[in-house]
Amino acid sequence: MSEGYIQVPAAPGFDNTLAFLREGYDFIGTRCDDLGADGFETRLMLRPVLCLRGEDAADLFYGQNLFTRKGAMPPSTLRLLQDKGSVQALDGEAHRHRKRMFAQLLVDTPPDRMVSLFERHWREAAITWIAKEGTELFAASNLVLTRAAWEWCGLPVYTVNINDLCDQLVGMVENAGRVGPRMWRELVRRAALERKLESLIVQLRKGELEAPEDAPVSFVAHWIDSDGKQLSAKVAAVELINLLRPIVAIGRWILFSAMALHHHPQWQTRIAGGEDDWIEPFAEEVRRTYPFFPVIGGRSLRPFTWGGKRFDKGQWVMLDLFSTNRDGRIYPDPLMIHPERASSWRDQDFRFMPHGAGDLRKDHRCPGEWLTVSIMSSAIRLLTREMQYQVDDQDLAMPMNRLPTRPAGGLRIRFVAHTLKAAHQSSG
Repeated sequence: MSEGYIQVPAAPGFDNTLAFLREGYDFIGTRCDDLGADGFETRLMLRPVLCLRGEDAADLFYGQNLFTRKGAMPPSTLRLLQDKGSVQALDGEAHRHRKRMFAQLLVDTPPDRMVSLFERHWREAAITWIAKEGTELFAASNLVLTRAAWEWCGLPVYTVNINDLCDQLVGMVENAGRVGPRMWRELVRRAALERKLESLIVQLRKGELEAPEDAPVSFVAHWIDSDGKQLSAKVAAVELINLLRPIVAIGRWILFSAMALHHHPQWQTRIAGGEDDWIEPFAEEVRRTYPFFPVIGGRSLRPFTWGGKRFDKGQWVMLDLFSTNRDGRIYPDPLMIHPERASSWRDQDFRFMPHGAGDLRKDHRCPGEWLTVSIMSSAIRLLTREMQYQVDDQDLAMPMNRLPTRPAGGLRIRFVAHTLKAAHQSSG
């Protein structure tokens, strides 16, 4: 295996849990800068942890099959975002086999149908937005994405309350970094959604519920796992949520895209003027620059040595996604959006990793990046070419100790018009 080289000093302080909660996204990057290193040792929750950032660390973490996600994040966060039995909780061949299910749905199949559904539901919703005094873009986008995702999965609309489903899926992401009553409330709501979906999976398998054979829900319900058996109804429900939740989470990227257009009006003008080639690179720069999840955790599967550092089995490691994506050694002028960088998920390298790094078919990299970038690009087109809106005067600051963060108001926008094309397509 190729080795990088890091110096691993110890961060000041016996335990840095409070500092992590106070600093959030900036915790690892700030200390690496202060220590002049790309990693440091400390304690969080009284447990020893090695914090790393950078391209070499990402290669180590994602590209060498040396780490497991098991035991690497708080149990409540795991249950809220993934839950037991999910693809992210698996390793080795079991993980690669289950990953094929997601790859066939999200990588081998172009995202055109989901994007088309998103655009249709967006245009239908836009008519109601224009009639309002103002619209919170984050909440509005989440609801559009929920409607589109449920239809894309192949489940009948009558089987769910879309508003409640949206609240449940958004709540999983919004509260993943919290502790206390909100977290426990969302765990209860997630369990209820799992039971609901488990019941629908059972009905589908019995022929009591109809869904297209090529629909994602049918694909998941009838997937044969690495043990030669169908997924249990419970695990199938968990994995169905792991399709729905990330799609709805794209609402945060749509929010950030609108904020980036607002802060970089020259790019809004260029994209509105028809410069299509810049839309996807702009979306990728939004993903690189704006804060989503700050870190990913893992535990070493076996002892090894890397860069002169000895890793024991079970070594807890946190890789900083946020500061690596904003590393000035990789990206000059890193805090600014420069679409000409041409960063892309398609490279699957260890430099650009909003959703993780490495090979999305074999490693733990998210397989939904094509879909994510496609929906973001669609939203950017809709905002710049089909909508006329004003951004209300508001506080767009994002607290860096909120995980994940966003402006408290979700970007309040006053829509004033839509194009005749949008009106025609939404009613056609």
